[in-house]
Amino acid sequence: MARRCVVTGATGLLGSHLVRLLVERGDAVRAVVRPGSDTRFLDRLGVELAVGDLAEPAGLIDAVDSADVVFHCAARVGDWGPWEGYFRDVVLATVNLLKACEVAAVGRFLHVSSIAVYGHLAERGGEFTEAEPLGQNLWWWDHYTRAKLRAEQRVAVYPGDWTIVRPTWTYGPRDRNVLPRVVAALRARRVPIVGAGTNRMNLVFAEDVADGAYRAATHPDAVGQAYNLATAGEITQRDLLDAMTDELALPRITRRVSFGLAFWAGFYREAWGRFWKAQTPPSLTRYGVALMGRSTHYSTAKARTQLGWSPRVEIREGLRRAVGWYREWEAERATT
Repeated sequence: MARRCVVTGATGLLGSHLVRLLVERGDAVRAVVRPGSDTRFLDRLGVELAVGDLAEPAGLIDAVDSADVVFHCAARVGDWGPWEGYFRDVVLATVNLLKACEVAAVGRFLHVSSIAVYGHLAERGGEFTEAEPLGQNLWWWDHYTRAKLRAEQRVAVYPGDWTIVRPTWTYGPRDRNVLPRVVAALRARRVPIVGAGTNRMNLVFAEDVADGAYRAATHPDAVGQAYNLATAGEITQRDLLDAMTDELALPRITRRVSFGLAFWAGFYREAWGRFWKAQTPPSLTRYGVALMGRSTHYSTAKARTQLGWSPRVEIREGLRRAVGWYREWEAERATT
């Protein structure tokens, strides 16, 4: 059955993959985009565009009008910037969109959250399920985590039908935020192996997250539920770095640094950058160190059992696609 779908953040990493999935399924898609956004990918797919700013309520009711499902993928990503920016682009944007959906009486609100809402969990045996308490061990300047947590809390009191998905580190083609930073750091030889390098990573390919979001948004039993979307730690940090450097034709990384030293170095660089009100993130942050150097496993049993979801794209294949896209994007930017 074809559905009328609205997607926010449609020009971003996950949003663009979700729009393509919806179009391929035959659904009618309206993409909410900011003024001045690069919509060439969306134009090729032939989707309807609704130009607007989620932080400004005007026009949002029209944007979501008659939608069977609203997929809220838009958010400020990254671990750097003032709280005001995260509040505006994550919390306020979600509140405004929820109000518009309530007025328009949309069928289902699918909120793309993040495993970041759990906070910084202490390593332990076993996997973390959706029943894990949220907001644990928050750090100073942890604006992204706090904003995503507040946004989720607003969704949980929405009077209409809602569902939440919490993906882990999402990667893939059309990543214009994290991937360029990672590639630049690898090329500059700034990336060490953090700790022993044997910790297992929980990356998940954007296409797989899009599939999980669609299943969650359309399953009748998923109303009022939250789902982790992750891989089962199929690759170690060392193997991930080897795969990345191989794809980029760079020497493999052999330099190591202890987790504790890297973490505190990141803290002091963040403090220095915030003191000087730096607009760009430091080369090392606590979030980046934790992302690379810790083993944290999130259970996807709920998504597998209730939604029939499982990741299909193997990480090395996903990295090949992501780096291939990045090379083309980089070459295009060099000629414009």
